[in-house]
Amino acid sequence: MYPELMVIPMREELTRAGINETRTAEDVDAALAVPGTTMLVVNSICGCAADQPDHKITVFAGQDREATEKARSYFEGQPPTSPAIAILRDGKLVYLMQRYIIEQSTAPQIAGELVRAFDEFCAKTSVQ
Repeated sequence: MYPELMVIPMREELTRAGINETRTAEDVDAALAVPGTTMLVVNSICGCAADQPDHKITVFAGQDREATEKARSYFEGQPPTSPAIAILRDGKLVYLMQRYIIEQSTAPQIAGELVRAFDEFCAKTSVQ
């Protein structure tokens, strides 16, 4: 675990962007129980850091261990990775950007891929 003082600026960067922190396993379960699409960011102190998801949450690997383990349990057989960005629809994984993709991509490439994923997985469906 890193000293909380080191993590505060990174936590605040995401919360200023409108992403809600989930710091416990219960927080993760509650956030992913809300119907709709959810973008889940697994943040990390040691890694890299259109349509929109209905909800945006983050956990912090290496700091909020219980919440991170719970978040990763929704990744259905994918290996643990951080940083990572997941999109879940009604609590089910539909997209996962793994660390290796983040590490080999530029910021504009990551943004472009997220826009593509948002367009594909976060588009509102019409109810008839």
